[in-house]
Amino acid sequence: MKISQLLAGTLCLTPVTSKINRKQVLSQFNPIRYASSNSTPMQVGNGDFAFGVDVTGLQTFMPYGTLSSWGWHNFSLPATPGQTAVTDFTGLDWWVHGRLVNYNQPNPAEPLISNWLIKNPQRINLGRIGFSFGPNQTNITEKDLTNIMQTLDLYSGTITSTFSIFNSKIMVITTADPETDTIGIQVESELLKDGKLGVFFDYPYPDINKFDAPFVGVWNSSTWAKHTTSLQARGNKAVILHDIDATRYWTTIQWESDGEVLIEGPKDESHRYILSPSGSSKLDLSVNYSPTSTRESDMNDGSSIAETSFKWWKSYWETGAFIDLTGSKNISAIELQRRIVTSQYHLALNAHASDPPQESGLVNIGWYGKFHLEMIPWHLLHWHLWSKSSFIQKSVPRVYTSFLESSKKRAAKMGYKGARWGKMSDPTGRSAPGEINSLLIWQQPHVMLFAEMEWRNGEDKGEVLEKWANILDESAEFMVDFAWWNSTTARYDLGPPMYPVSENTNPNVTLNPTFELAYWSFGLQIASQWRKRQNLPVPEKWTHVLQHLSPLPVKNGTYELYEGIPNMWIDPISVTDHPALLGIFGLLPTPTNPALNFNLTILQGTAEKVSQVWDFKNLFGWDFPMLAMNAARMGDSEKAVKYLLDPEWNFDDIGMPVGGPRVATPYFPSSGGLLWAVGMMGGGWDGANEVKRWPNGWTVECEGFRSAL
Repeated sequence: MKISQLLAGTLCLTPVTSKINRKQVLSQFNPIRYASSNSTPMQVGNGDFAFGVDVTGLQTFMPYGTLSSWGWHNFSLPATPGQTAVTDFTGLDWWVHGRLVNYNQPNPAEPLISNWLIKNPQRINLGRIGFSFGPNQTNITEKDLTNIMQTLDLYSGTITSTFSIFNSKIMVITTADPETDTIGIQVESELLKDGKLGVFFDYPYPDINKFDAPFVGVWNSSTWAKHTTSLQARGNKAVILHDIDATRYWTTIQWESDGEVLIEGPKDESHRYILSPSGSSKLDLSVNYSPTSTRESDMNDGSSIAETSFKWWKSYWETGAFIDLTGSKNISAIELQRRIVTSQYHLALNAHASDPPQESGLVNIGWYGKFHLEMIPWHLLHWHLWSKSSFIQKSVPRVYTSFLESSKKRAAKMGYKGARWGKMSDPTGRSAPGEINSLLIWQQPHVMLFAEMEWRNGEDKGEVLEKWANILDESAEFMVDFAWWNSTTARYDLGPPMYPVSENTNPNVTLNPTFELAYWSFGLQIASQWRKRQNLPVPEKWTHVLQHLSPLPVKNGTYELYEGIPNMWIDPISVTDHPALLGIFGLLPTPTNPALNFNLTILQGTAEKVSQVWDFKNLFGWDFPMLAMNAARMGDSEKAVKYLLDPEWNFDDIGMPVGGPRVATPYFPSSGGLLWAVGMMGGGWDGANEVKRWPNGWTVECEGFRSAL
C-alpha cells in the first residue's frame, strides 16, 4: 500500500508494504561547494565529536572547529582575597512574598568570582589540521586553488574534496569514526610523491569570548607561551601532548604510506607540527583526540574509518521515520525537503551527544560552550517522533539524573522543596550566575514532557518508570512549592519575580504568564499520572495546586503574555522575542485543566493577532516551528508550512540554520524545531485523525512516525 497525500483531506500515514527509496531522496540534496564558506564548515563527526572543514577537506585556510563533549577548560580563579574559590560566591537575595530568597546572580560585591563562574568552564577547539605546501610556499591562499569541488554525501557521512594547485590535482576523502573521536583522511596527489604536499597540526589557546564564531580559539603568537605541546614519534605513529593550564589531552596520528613520512615541530614560537610524506602519491591518516593517552593502541586506518562511517550512516538513514516530499511539484516542498534531510544530518552529528548540545552544537562556541536546559527539547525531542528514541537516551534522562542532587541543593538554598533545574549549564551541573538564568522557570516541566514521550514509546514500561519516577517527583515538589497561594484570589500564582519564555519583561511585575501556567499544569498532571502508574498516592498539595492554578490571562479576546501586561499588542517590546503564548496549543497538547479556562476561540484570535503584529525579524529560530505546530493543531496546514518557510528563517547552502540578527550561526534549536514540527505533521498527534496536515496538492509519503501528545 502506497500512502501519499494528493487531496485536501488525505492523511500522510505510515506505509504498510511500500518503502521510500531513502538513498535516492537524499542524493538529490547532497551539499556541494565550490568555495569555502566564511561562516559554516562541512562537518564529519558522531555527536560527541566533530571536525569542521573548508573546501580542502581539512582546515587549511579556515580554522574551523574540532570540538568534543569532553574538551573543556577553566581559566585560573581570581587572586583577590574573598573571591578565590567557588564557595566565596554568595549570589543575591530578593524579597519574595514576604521572605528573602537567594538567587544565583552576580553579586556587585563579588565581581571577579561572579564573572569567573559565568565564563568558566568554556569549550576548547582541540586542534587544526590542514595542508602544508612546503617551506617556500607559505603565502598560498584559497585563491590559488583551481577546479574546486566539495561534496558531502549524506548517506555515508563522507566529504569528498577535489582541487588543483601547481597544475596537480588533489583528492581528499574525510570521514569520522562513529564510536571514537577519530578522523579518517585519505589523500591522493602526485604532489605527495614529490614531497610538495604535507599536513600540519596546530593548536590554539582558548578564548574567553561569550561567542567564539565562526572560528574558535586564538591562533597568533601572542599566546604561544601560555600553553605547551610536545611530540613523540615512533614508527608510523606520533603523539602530540597539549597542556593548557590544568587541561591536558593527546592527539594520536597514525599513517599508512608506501613512501617515507617524517613529522617534526613545533615551528618557532608556535604549536604547529608538519607531517611530510614523499615517495608515494597516496597518504592514509587517522587522527584521534583524547583526554587520555592512546599511544599504545592501534587505530583503524582512514579507509577502514570510511567503511565504518558508511555502515553507521546507512543504518541511521534506513531506520526510524522518513518523509519524502519530492513528488510535490513545487519549490516550497523541495526546499522544505532539503532543510529536513540536511537537518537530520547535522543533528545526528551535533546533538547526538552524552551531554545536551549547546546552541551551536560542535561547530563553534556560544555562551562559552555551555548548554541551556530550557533548550533541550528543541534539540532532542524530535527523535521520539522520528522513532529514534535511543538518540535522546544518550543524554536524557542521564543529565537529569546527574544534576538531580545539585538541583535539590539549589532549591533548598532558595527555601523550596524538590529540585530546581538550572539554565546555562556545564557538565558538572553548575548553572552560570545571571538574572535571567536564575529567574527563568519554563525548563522545570521539561522532564515531564520527556518522560511521557518515553513512556509512550518505550517497550519496557517498568524500566521507564524506574528511570524517571524520582526525577518527576522532585521536579513536581518544587513546582507546587514555587506556586504561591494568593489568599485574595484563592488561586496559586506563578511569580513575581520571574522571567517568562520571552525573557524581555520586568521580572518584578511578571505574574502568571500564559505559557508557564499551561506548562505548569501539564507538568503536574503528568507527574500525578505517573504516581498513579506506580500505585502511589498523589500528594494532596499537588492536586490542590492543579485545581486552583490561576486561569490563563485574557484581555480583549486574546491571551496576554502575562497577567496585567500593559499595552500588550501596542508596545513593541511585548511583541518581540518568543511568542510562547501560542505554545499552549501546539508545542503542548490541548490544556485540559479546568482551572486554566482554556478557550480555543480565544487562542485562534491570539494566533491571528500574532501573525499580524509580531516582530518576525527578531524571532529566534525555534519560534517558527513553534508557530507551525500551533497552526498545524488548528488545522491550517498551509499556514504551518508558511511558517516553516518564512523568509526571516533561513538555512544556508549546506543546511546549517542561520542564527539571524540576535545569535551566531549555526543555531541548532532551529533544526531540532523543524524536525519536531515536521514529525508532528508526519505522525500526527492525539486527536489529529480528522485534521488535514499538509497543503493541498502536495504529494507526501511518510514512514515510521510516532504521534505527538
